[in-house]
Amino acid sequence: MKPTRLFDLLQLQLDNYPTDKCLGSRIDGQWAYHSTAEVKELVDRTSHGLIQLGVQPGDKIAIASYLNRPEWTIMDLAIQQVGAISIPLYPTISPREYEYILNDSGARFAFVGGDDLVEKLRTAQPKVSTLEEVYCFEHGKNAPHWSTIQTEGDAAALQARKDAVQHEDLVTLIYTSGTTGNPKGVMLTHKNILFVVGAVRKVAPLDPGSRVLSFLPLCHVFERVHSFNCLSQGVQVSYTGTDNLGGEDGDLRAIKPHFFTTVPRLLEKVYEKIYNKGLELTGAKRKLFFWALSLTDDWDFGKQYSGMAKIKRNIADKLIFSKWREALGGEVQGILTGAAACPANIMRVFNAAGIPVREAYGLTETSPGLTSNRFDNNAVLGSVGYALENIDIKIDREDGVYNPGEGEIIAAGDGIMQGYWNKPDATEAVLFDVNGRTWFRTGDVGKFIPGPGGHQYLKITDRKKELLKTSGGKYVAPQPIENRLKENFMIEQVMVVGEKQKFVSAIIVPAPEALMDWCKNNGVSATTRGEAIRDERVRNEFQKAIDAVNPEFSHIEQIKKFTLVDADWEPTKTDGTPAELTPTMKLKRRVIREKFGAEIGKMYAV
Repeated sequence: MKPTRLFDLLQLQLDNYPTDKCLGSRIDGQWAYHSTAEVKELVDRTSHGLIQLGVQPGDKIAIASYLNRPEWTIMDLAIQQVGAISIPLYPTISPREYEYILNDSGARFAFVGGDDLVEKLRTAQPKVSTLEEVYCFEHGKNAPHWSTIQTEGDAAALQARKDAVQHEDLVTLIYTSGTTGNPKGVMLTHKNILFVVGAVRKVAPLDPGSRVLSFLPLCHVFERVHSFNCLSQGVQVSYTGTDNLGGEDGDLRAIKPHFFTTVPRLLEKVYEKIYNKGLELTGAKRKLFFWALSLTDDWDFGKQYSGMAKIKRNIADKLIFSKWREALGGEVQGILTGAAACPANIMRVFNAAGIPVREAYGLTETSPGLTSNRFDNNAVLGSVGYALENIDIKIDREDGVYNPGEGEIIAAGDGIMQGYWNKPDATEAVLFDVNGRTWFRTGDVGKFIPGPGGHQYLKITDRKKELLKTSGGKYVAPQPIENRLKENFMIEQVMVVGEKQKFVSAIIVPAPEALMDWCKNNGVSATTRGEAIRDERVRNEFQKAIDAVNPEFSHIEQIKKFTLVDADWEPTKTDGTPAELTPTMKLKRRVIREKFGAEIGKMYAV
């Protein structure tokens, strides 16, 4: 059976790869799993319940949860089977944003999990005329439990609903987080997502019975498509969050995953913990740690070592790198990272330590996969790989702003969205047809570089809308500069500024642990980050970091001034102020410019 609807993937697993551990999560601290047959039964019972609620084909139903959990996927599949349309929601957004999305989509019901999500939805509900009820995945909240809708129902009626769902029917509206303005609802069909599931299946090193740990939010299309890919292959999926991954009792050691998806920031945090433990060592152990770390500096895909270089790496692997792998469960065969650029030093360190990490690229509007580096070493460091099967990528240079060979990335393939919900003008701005084929303007700037296998590998250089234009009329791409600076262990976040200014500057958020450790080892008697950044010796250390990177860029791109700020840039704020990052950890440049306007002004004061 070739799946034509997403919910067909569950039947595909039941027929070909049934497993006792289809979907699982921790319950009261213990791992518990549903078999494929149990998941199928729960999905059908939930679909029957939706029919009895009066849900009609085309109705919108929202899902939100702080933790990934089987209930999320079961609810998603149940919604699909009755021909309704799911609205995945980030749990961290505000009641105002919930109100906007629920009104824009016309959602009738919401199913949520998490301490305050019911209250957020209840706060929004009076201003959302279509929202009839909020259900909760947990007992004891101010909402009926989701299980109360589940029932046996009429099997023939459900089958009729399933039969009516078509390959090209709309299956979900995913509201992009965006860096400015209200989010846009991306319209994706069964065809769109199944196309990418099929393409990704040939990239991820998965087999029936493989163990996957899923912790990136399922509301993000990257993790959701990965979850569907697992469903298509009989892979065992363990759902969790990001708070309990590491440590002796963490989920990585408990599950011993073969594969997982992630974002660069989480890899950076793992590396920071490894590095900080190295700093805590003394004597010979400390020297050994940093000697092993230095061996990762010249790593590259496909590079072979021989003689003494090989012996050194074997020693480092046995004494140091094997412990890093053990901290990730000891059986990782692949990690796929996306959503943002992964710093080159992070890629080198993990891969040199025998932890295969590959970078991929796509957008919500492309369901999301466009390109990926492959796990067979058809990969290029600093690139996002080459096009997935049956996807075309080109560089559009019509505006003449970019250097030869560099320009906006455009893409075509069956994963391209149908458009933005209720926004025809926004849709027209990014979709265009050539000879009957739809192309999508990504808004990303990039270029091709040759690589292994004769493939053209895509390198992302910046966002088109984020290019700075100095007062001298020169264009500067901030992202490559920021990514390079973030390779320094002392720098947690950085944003390059300089729009309509004579030169380029940077706002830098120092990494707290690394900064305080540096202060301790260099005689700076500071007890907080705020105290430390006022010390001239600390400023000099950051100036050294900038001086080391500046020669890699043209004169106009080099950082002339910088400011250190004692602030954590986060995707959600508890104090009601705007967040500095999107839920996918991208910089909200307008918000940051407004928050730190005074600091920016001082850098450009005459």
